[in-house]
Amino acid sequence: MSSLNLDDFTDLIERPDGGVRRDAEARRERQIVPPGSLGRLDDLGEWLAAAQSAVPVRPVERPRVVLFAGDHGVAALGVSARPAGSADQLVRAVLEGASPASILARRLNVPVRVVDMALDCEPDALPEGVVRHRVRRGSGRIDVEDALTLEEAEAAFRAGVAVADEEADAGTDLVVLGDVSVGGTTAAAVLIAALCGTDASVVTGRGGLAIDDLAWMRKCAAVRDALRRARPVLGDQLQLLAAVGGADLAAMTGFLLQSAVRKTPVILDGVVSAACALVGQRIAFRAPDWWLAGQNSGEPAQAKALDRMALEPLLSHGVTVGEGAGALLALPLVQAAAALAAELPEKPEKPEKPEKLEAADEPEAAAEPSPEPENPETLAE
Repeated sequence: MSSLNLDDFTDLIERPDGGVRRDAEARRERQIVPPGSLGRLDDLGEWLAAAQSAVPVRPVERPRVVLFAGDHGVAALGVSARPAGSADQLVRAVLEGASPASILARRLNVPVRVVDMALDCEPDALPEGVVRHRVRRGSGRIDVEDALTLEEAEAAFRAGVAVADEEADAGTDLVVLGDVSVGGTTAAAVLIAALCGTDASVVTGRGGLAIDDLAWMRKCAAVRDALRRARPVLGDQLQLLAAVGGADLAAMTGFLLQSAVRKTPVILDGVVSAACALVGQRIAFRAPDWWLAGQNSGEPAQAKALDRMALEPLLSHGVTVGEGAGALLALPLVQAAAALAAELPEKPEKPEKPEKLEAADEPEAAAEPSPEPENPETLAE
């Protein structure tokens, strides 16, 4: 039995400040560029003002990329184009600055943090700062066994909460959230299918590194079998993450919820972060108000999850590489929205028309000359 009470998040998470958002909208009405002419940038600026509880909105100056990493046992079925247990190679590429995400982050001057939750490698193969939250070596094969024990799921969830607190305490003002995993999109598809009540074929995509038709059929079968194991525990989100999620997904869910508690905005990347967000919404219905969908990755499960949360992707460039790269491309858009909202000048105030003078203040009309009195002698005649 878990000692973690997920219902607490419902009480702890508040919506972004609606009054501040109305003030931001009113300020936008006064700016020289007509409202609506900046498209979604207007909405983004107002959303960010509400999240910051500040008008004018403050610039996004301390963003950070946070990537949760793990290997998934289901990859042994050949559902991924990458070899099972090879996510540590992707992590090394990120750390060495050779991955698309790390190159983009370097260009945008955004630090990257990688959190190993269940990589299938020796802990001493990676830096201590990366592996210190690790729960286990690889997650279980979800088509036939639980990904985690309930205790491991709780530990991973709490690790995600701790990372969110560390980022908030360090002054991070926006997080780009992604994953580094092999087999993670399969687990994500299972979670989304279970929570949306859909079949395996509806949510199964080709993954970040596209798989062929035979691998897609194997992936569909794995999602179908894992769905049978997921449905009996749909009422308990921590048990659901333990059964068919994984340590990295459990940690991301905890991270997302605690970021909402700490009022830290988050840009979601692909299908894995969308699946964790959907679990988070089931735990605390106000939480998605703190998240943006950075991009449309083309995964059908991601589209299903974002539709359920009423989140519209900012970009649709066909970026499937994962690791937060697609969401990173959306970061300049958010920063641009903040700059425009804060720096566009307001229209000059029109001079007030002078009020009509009161009757008492009006100058007296010149008196008409009185007629000369008639000659009394003439009257006497």
